[in-house]
Amino acid sequence: MGGWVYILASQPNGVLYVGVTADLVRRIYEHREGLVAGFTKRYAVKRLVWFERHDDIVAAIGREKAIKEWRRAYKVRLIVAGNPQWDDLYDSIL
Repeated sequence: MGGWVYILASQPNGVLYVGVTADLVRRIYEHREGLVAGFTKRYAVKRLVWFERHDDIVAAIGREKAIKEWRRAYKVRLIVAGNPQWDDLYDSIL
């Protein structure tokens, strides 16, 4: 079973959240609709700005943990490299 690593932002250069899931569409929908209690709901972090597919969920979890340890500047560079306008990519995964 594969997995996805993703980064959400509250706005361009705003609050960031790194997550992992086996079902990207469902999980991002939950964040956007405020169905997930906690950090993303509290800080209105709903914009999907980066995601990456992994064939193995264990690899996805490892990548998520690594990215979470990165300094903010590295996360921002990762986002800007693939999404310089910080567009919400949710529609591209539907």
